[in-house]
Amino acid sequence: MDHKHSFLNAFDEKLEYCKNKPNNRSMSIWTFIENNRAQHQAWTLWSVRKIKILSFLFGLAVIVLIMASYILTRDQKGLFLTPSPYHLTVVSHLAQQPLNLSFTTDNTVVREVVRRIVAKVDFSRRRVPDLGEVREKEANIFTAIPRIFLPNLKNPCWYEEFFGNITADTYGKNLYALYSKRFQAIYDHLRRAFPAHLHQHAGRHFRLRCLPYFYIIGQPKCGTTDLYDRLRLHPEVHFSTMKEPHWWTRKRFGIIRSGNAFQNPYPLNDYLDLFDQAANQIQDHLMSNSSKSHKKVNIITGEASASTMWDNNAWVYFYDNGTEVEPPFLVQDLIHAVQPDAKFIVMLRDPVERLYSDYLYFGMANKSVEDFHEGVSESLHLFEGCLAERSIRSCIYNTTLNNLMPVRLQVGLYVMYLLDWLNVFSREQILILRLEDHAANRKITMRRVFEFLQLGPLTMQKEADITKSPASNTRRPANRNLGPMLPITKEILQNFYRPFNQRLTQVLKDPAFLWT
Repeated sequence: MDHKHSFLNAFDEKLEYCKNKPNNRSMSIWTFIENNRAQHQAWTLWSVRKIKILSFLFGLAVIVLIMASYILTRDQKGLFLTPSPYHLTVVSHLAQQPLNLSFTTDNTVVREVVRRIVAKVDFSRRRVPDLGEVREKEANIFTAIPRIFLPNLKNPCWYEEFFGNITADTYGKNLYALYSKRFQAIYDHLRRAFPAHLHQHAGRHFRLRCLPYFYIIGQPKCGTTDLYDRLRLHPEVHFSTMKEPHWWTRKRFGIIRSGNAFQNPYPLNDYLDLFDQAANQIQDHLMSNSSKSHKKVNIITGEASASTMWDNNAWVYFYDNGTEVEPPFLVQDLIHAVQPDAKFIVMLRDPVERLYSDYLYFGMANKSVEDFHEGVSESLHLFEGCLAERSIRSCIYNTTLNNLMPVRLQVGLYVMYLLDWLNVFSREQILILRLEDHAANRKITMRRVFEFLQLGPLTMQKEADITKSPASNTRRPANRNLGPMLPITKEILQNFYRPFNQRLTQVLKDPAFLWT
């Protein structure tokens, strides 16, 4: 069976499942039709045929609209509307059984699914491509970024010769500027400042270009926004123009918004433009130091795309040669080839609570604890189907599976991603924090971050400004009103994530990551 039929069969199974289960969405449709049928019989004989035809057409339209609405709300997490060319046949031991989410028999079934998944967990190492392979695959990046950066700067920067008209609109074609209207004021400022920040040497013009000194790489709904909002208050830190450029994982492939088709890829220069505010600050310090001393400039820049740690969904469209079952290249391979000394910050939380928060934040209409339970059950069945054919790593990087699952189970498998990062970068280059610790004592967490980034000391007042402000991006009131997830959902998810948390604890040598 080819990939297209595989994808459509899995899709049809989900539709049939939605039709047969006794939930509010499907029952309301059939109740509507039955009520209309009873009403028709009470009418006079001469209008029966006409009314039946109209009722049938109206009922059919309602069914199509509601089913379409259901499908759209259930498939909202997909990065693409088209299936992956990577072959995935969803096979489940329970494929012959209709999944009925009454909270008796089927919870026993889901527990058994989790037990079989856990039995197949393994933490084998991936093959890391050598530098030559990476450079050959992404040659355009390595022709633009030098291997050695300026010595008197803490941040990785270099001078790039500028051949254009210095009075022209340098940022006019930047795709980030075109798609992000709320940053127009920043780009207007950069346009005006551009000529003054060009460096002249031997009759030629050069502009300072910079990459991030550090990356906040994940995970979603784990407090990265709050960390970003506090860290940018430090006088030595200058973030990118937007918090989450998603260039390494999405934009360079032409993925503009999740769920949309491919568009024009964002060039590397558009990404580098996001750090021009920091580059201008660094340039000003360089010029002020040039006539005095060669004191090192300690300004650094960073970005906080929460997709960087885990999202490699585009690999199958660009790196697949038809034989691979795992990505031959991951994001960290490319970043390491460009910046072997980069630093990374990861914020994690209890993966069970992360998944529920993710559902509440990104979910669309008709959110409920029952619907969440339903999504968890469907996703576990799909995950088990993948494991019938592939390894655990192959499944977490499987684009088709990730698009099909109603909830993003794979994002909480922290140790799988972390081990792949640690195959490329040293443990000392990755700071790993817990949201629970950050919420309990922000001062301690932020001091760990400042030390990790080797930032200068702060006054007591400045530190208080950074640590005492209210938390950012907290749960919306409407979502809080739904209350906690069902106890049975929590139990099932805890059993699913337990072996991964245990391995994470071993890797980090910290029992707090068990989240018991």
